[in-house]
Amino acid sequence: MKFVRRLLVAFLLIYLLPALASAGLWYIKDRPQSWREADWSSAGLLPKPAESPEAAVYILSATTGGMKGAVASHAWIVTKDEGAPAYTRYEKVGWGKPVRKNAYQADGRWYSNEPHIVVMITGEKAQRLIPKVERAIAKYPYASPGTYRLWPGPNSNTFVAHVLRSVPEIGAVLPPSAVGRDYLPEGKLFHIDSDGRDLHATLYGLAGISAGWRSGLELHFMGLVAGVDIAPAGVKIPALGRFGS
Repeated sequence: MKFVRRLLVAFLLIYLLPALASAGLWYIKDRPQSWREADWSSAGLLPKPAESPEAAVYILSATTGGMKGAVASHAWIVTKDEGAPAYTRYEKVGWGKPVRKNAYQADGRWYSNEPHIVVMITGEKAQRLIPKVERAIAKYPYASPGTYRLWPGPNSNTFVAHVLRSVPEIGAVLPPSAVGRDYLPEGKLFHIDSDGRDLHATLYGLAGISAGWRSGLELHFMGLVAGVDIAPAGVKIPALGRFGS
């Protein structure tokens, strides 16, 4: 019984309290009440293609809308071939055709929330990676209507995480607030990235663990992530995000 009590206390401290704190802050925040009222315009985060002709690959993320924004974010992929006149944006949404291409501006706000860059790759390396990214997108197993599930997945973050695991050279992990990122496609319970630098084990996105050079050490519970990063060093706090270098 003492062990169970300690486990419950640990759960409260690590997962529940940060989630409640984030929910409280989100509740008092001024935010749009519906998608119609939200600002979806460019945040001016990315350089204009004409001013930056080199190839580029970006992973972006922004807090999502509604009360789920208290604990969750939405991620998407942006690419640009060398000399291309425009960016290409890919993401998965929960309405209409699930996997969207250029449905929004490349660095558009999401439900009025400013996006941030999770990772940026430019130049020759980006040009090499773009075909791999496109192949991974084409192979995503939940691309047909009716294959979106808000929680625990597969959702928008499951889609981007699939690409990151398929193309580990991108060298990124989605933020702790990316609920659904740890849901492994096709019902898998275990996955090792192709370069062998990260492993993932999950019970259908409800509970699991990730460990490796990119993931550090993470414990997942009900879509919330707690953990530590190796390089760069950092701490991942459920709902609140990542803190560190």
